[in-house]
Amino acid sequence: MIMIWDQLTSKQLAALDKNIPVLLNLAATEQHGAHLPVSTDRLIGEYFAASLNTEMKETILIFPSVSIGCSDHHMEFPGSLSLSHSTFAAVVKDIVTSVLHHGFNKIILLNSHGGNQGIMQVIIEQLGYANPAAHIVGVTWWNLVKEELRNITETGPGGTGHACEFETSLILAIAPHLVDNSQVQKGANVPTFAWAEGDMLQGPKASYYRTMKSMTPNGVFGDPVKSSAKKGIRIAACVVGALKQLATEIYAIDNVKK
Repeated sequence: MIMIWDQLTSKQLAALDKNIPVLLNLAATEQHGAHLPVSTDRLIGEYFAASLNTEMKETILIFPSVSIGCSDHHMEFPGSLSLSHSTFAAVVKDIVTSVLHHGFNKIILLNSHGGNQGIMQVIIEQLGYANPAAHIVGVTWWNLVKEELRNITETGPGGTGHACEFETSLILAIAPHLVDNSQVQKGANVPTFAWAEGDMLQGPKASYYRTMKSMTPNGVFGDPVKSSAKKGIRIAACVVGALKQLATEIYAIDNVKK
């Protein structure tokens, strides 16, 4: 049976086991340097979701992506789209509330965009408080498998941030026809305070707002030069494996919180 929410009929959805976790990808539509499409974050999140759906079969239900996220810091680059935090939160909370209304009480928010992380935590806290019987999980893919990713990266500190080694490798594996290999170039990372430096694998010690243009004039933070489809397949396998474990554990718990 297909387990994609909008490919099922109302009758089929009504008949499903309400213990099944529902996964919602939170993505973005924004610039990813000169070599990757603006759909990069959505493509990555949807690939993970589809792979998870294949592996877990009828024990996970995939929801259509929220494809535009919080990308104000990218708006100096053409093609970027953004929702305000309040609009994004309202959209996600309304979607989840609708899902809860239909009896599903296990929700996984799979985030594939750095700019969504802060507001995602707020959303989880607000929905959790308002729905004490629900089990709501938020996970940003690279945070879930940091140790495994440290064994894969070849670019060192500052090498994995945006349109970088990881994201480029994943798109080379997922949709190689969308990568402009002639435009691949190292990020123009602009240094800042030591306590504000960070990337996907090593977060900063303190938050300090900068636009992406001020962080890197060419829109790439990190180093995609060492990217490969083979590396993308390794990254995806790590992420999907960890997500499968997470979703399986959520599926196994009691519907009613103790």
